Amino acid sequence: MILIIILAIASGMALSTQAAINGQLGEKIGIVKTSLITFGIATVITTLLILFFEPAQKSNLLTVPKWQLTGAFFGILYLIAMVASVPRVGIAVATVATIFGQMMMSMIIDTQGWLGNAPIALNPWRIAAMVCISIALFFIYKSNQAELER
Repeated sequence: MILIIILAIASGMALSTQAAINGQLGEKIGIVKTSLITFGIATVITTLLILFFEPAQKSNLLTVPKWQLTGAFFGILYLIAMVASVPRVGIAVATVATIFGQMMMSMIIDTQGWLGNAPIALNPWRIAAMVCISIALFFIYKSNQAELER
């Protein structure tokens, strides 16, 4: 379990690094072109991973519920939003805002048991976590505003 959490933390670090790089690239060549390059390179790498490392699965794209294929659209939304927002509000604000949005939606999905997930009750710990993320977003945003006013 700890290893999975460490892996998730590492992926978050990678996303912030990606946001910084893509934000700069987006300013130079455009938001959508940057997204296309990112997804193009990711497609090539993912294809190679599938060919050489992915074990055979019982299901394929033709047999899974079609609604499960919509997840790719959310990745596009995320990438375009980050490429557009990082140069304007900074990596920290964009990232914490993204985490806030992720937590809001994950709490709804968890409590309602949506999308085939087992329900997890809302409790004071989860509410406190949302409050902490909200406060963090506010303070990081205010810090950025103070820097810009100097």
